[in-house]
Amino acid sequence: MKPLISCIVPVFNGERYLAEALDSILAQTYRPVDLIVVDDGSTDGTAQVAAGYGERITYLYQENSGPAAARNKGIDAAQGEFVAFLDADDVWHEEKLARQMVRFDARRELGVCSAYQKNFWSPELEHHRSGSPDTGLDGVPPGVFSSAVVRRSLFDEIGFFDPTLKHRDDMEWLSRAADEGVVSETILDVLVFRRIHGANRSSNRGAADKEEILRVLKSKLDRRRGKLRTEE
Repeated sequence: MKPLISCIVPVFNGERYLAEALDSILAQTYRPVDLIVVDDGSTDGTAQVAAGYGERITYLYQENSGPAAARNKGIDAAQGEFVAFLDADDVWHEEKLARQMVRFDARRELGVCSAYQKNFWSPELEHHRSGSPDTGLDGVPPGVFSSAVVRRSLFDEIGFFDPTLKHRDDMEWLSRAADEGVVSETILDVLVFRRIHGANRSSNRGAADKEEILRVLKSKLDRRRGKLRTEE
C-alpha cells in the first residue's frame, strides 16, 4: 500500500484563490492523500470556501499567528508518513506528488524532495505586466515550501517551523535540516505554479525580510561554531 501524504494548506484571507489550490490537490493522480486547511484567523470568506469541501478536507482554525504557526498546526494534525505544503494562492501540477514519490521510492535515504516552479500572472494583473513574471524561464528553482514533500518524522527529529519568522520560516527549517545531514533533492520538472497577484506576501517583505535572512544566517553560523567547539 502506498504511504499517505498529508497536504497542508495555510491560508489567511484567501477566499479568492483557495478553491483553485484545493482543487489542484484533490486532482492529484497520487493516492492516498488527506487535505488539511489551516485558517490563520481569516476575516473574509475563507471559512465558507473551505466548508464547501465538506468531509474531503480537515479544516482547522487559529487566531492569526503567521504562516509558520499555521504550518505547525497542520503538521500536528497530519496522519501521513509524508507531508506536503501548498500556499493558498498557488496550484500544483496534477502529477506533482506522484513524480516526487517516485524519487522517495528510488532513494530510501531521501528526506525532502522539491521541484521547480513557474510563476504566472493572476488575470487582474495581466494589463500591468511588461514580461513574464519568471523572466521567461521555463521554470525556476523552488523558492517556497509549496514544492516540498517531506518525511513527517523529520519534524520530530529537527523541530517544527520557527513561528517568530513571518517570511523565512521555510528557509530557516531547510537550513537546520541541511545541518543535520538530511538528504534533499530537487527534480527539474515544473510541478508548482506560483500566482503573482497584488497581495503576495513576498512582494511586501522589505526590510523585515532582510532582517529575517540575517537571523537565519546568524543561526546557521552559531550552530557551526557550537559544533566546532564540541569537536575540539
